[in-house]
Amino acid sequence: MTVLDDAPGEPTDARGRVAELHEIRAQALAGPSEKATEAQHAKGKLTARERIELLLDPGSFQEVEQLRRHRAVGFGLEAKKPFTDGVITGWGTVEGRTVFVYAHDFRIFGGALGEAHATKIHKIMDMAIAAGAPLVSLNDGAGARIQEGVSALAGYGGIFQRNTKASGVIPQISVMLGPCAGGAAYSPALTDFVFMVRETSQMFITGPDVVKAVTGEEITQNGLGGADVHAETSGVCHFAYDDEETCIAEVRYLLSLLPQNNRENPPRVESTDAPDRRGEVLLDLVPADGNRPYDMAKVIEEIVDDGDYLEVHERWARNIICALARLDGQVVGIVANQPQSLAGVLDIEASEKAARFVQMCDAFNIPIVTFLDVPGFLPGVDQEHGGIIRHGAKLLYAYCNATVPRISLILRKAYGGAYIVMDSQSIGADLTYAWPTNEIAVMGAEGAANVIFRRQIAEAEDPEAMRQKMVKEYKSELMHPYYAAERGLVDDVIDPAETREVLIKSLAMLQTKHADLPSRKHGNPPQ
Repeated sequence: MTVLDDAPGEPTDARGRVAELHEIRAQALAGPSEKATEAQHAKGKLTARERIELLLDPGSFQEVEQLRRHRAVGFGLEAKKPFTDGVITGWGTVEGRTVFVYAHDFRIFGGALGEAHATKIHKIMDMAIAAGAPLVSLNDGAGARIQEGVSALAGYGGIFQRNTKASGVIPQISVMLGPCAGGAAYSPALTDFVFMVRETSQMFITGPDVVKAVTGEEITQNGLGGADVHAETSGVCHFAYDDEETCIAEVRYLLSLLPQNNRENPPRVESTDAPDRRGEVLLDLVPADGNRPYDMAKVIEEIVDDGDYLEVHERWARNIICALARLDGQVVGIVANQPQSLAGVLDIEASEKAARFVQMCDAFNIPIVTFLDVPGFLPGVDQEHGGIIRHGAKLLYAYCNATVPRISLILRKAYGGAYIVMDSQSIGADLTYAWPTNEIAVMGAEGAANVIFRRQIAEAEDPEAMRQKMVKEYKSELMHPYYAAERGLVDDVIDPAETREVLIKSLAMLQTKHADLPSRKHGNPPQ
């Protein structure tokens, strides 16, 4: 049976009708053909239903509009009206919590979006917003269905409008499992997180053929918009994996760290990691010499529960770390300078990366812990001409606008404007701690001495000896570890080994924090 229209010999009793229903559903579940399924698998890709089974708890999926078919005519469409119209929509659970999902079925029209296809997506997005539950899109489509013309384009407009409406209200996760070209790529860009799979997923506005025709450049699809390109170069992709199974498993893990919506807190779990566990190893991990690099990731591992955290944008803007972790079972967002990369300076990409992460944490009630070891903003003509002022201001704006609990910890260097931007007490951090190795100043002692004591150094019989003397004097007067604490700019100087315990106790105190922003339609953040 291929149609729902009345036909000779149709059943007349209830049992016959039910049998007919089961036959139709079996056809919808099977998809267009076994050959189409084999072709999908031959590309190293799962089918839409196989992906949904991996994402959701077993047996929890409830499909919506399984029997929907398009009504378009022309160009042969009237002769081909498959059930689902190339997208599977519905809801289920992940670790027992409701999650809405839509998945493009590449076997049907190449997953291309038509009017009926778009209407199904609009409906499931509306349901997710109304129910206050996360929305996961499993993307594997060839863009707009050309045969349906402008109706398909309007369908994308409806998706973008709903992405924007849901922003900051429910978590939105885009999982790229195939091609995503043209205007379709803007929906993932509007969501909170983008996952990609190497070799099989690509995102671009104009494909390789168009690029070659316009610019003469020759490039492959993966070279133009593959997972590694977007994970390392463009920053479009937050997570990239080698296979679909691992990718979807990590989506489940991310969902376990997020609340259902902006009116809830992230799920808390019982921790087996003692809240008062000392971290003696921290004394050896971080060199007191501010010019020596170290791996901030190891510092984070030592402090968080069981050393477990999920890094966001791990391979893009590596001079700053953004991660989700737990402290005594409570989810926290961690922003940390990475001295192993560009000495941990802030630049354009690091500022954008951290700003978006801070905004996400604030939207979904995730406290923010900031680890500072920052020598300043990256100097250079490219940075200035690229707009480091406005891009750096994005991070400043994000922190100042955040109302969730905010704790900052200064490990070593905290110089100049970068210190202020990285959630200093002066821009609203609730608590600010420092290790005894901290150096908080307008700039490094050597640079400061060269500016302040320029004349004395130039006139001295031994300029280098005088310079060293002035550097030492500047450090002893303005850069000793307790200078900021003496002036109330740091709440306490703590033993590094006690960092975990101090942070957990502070977060417990701040759990009931309430802060209101001024009444306004919305702010106008730097662009």
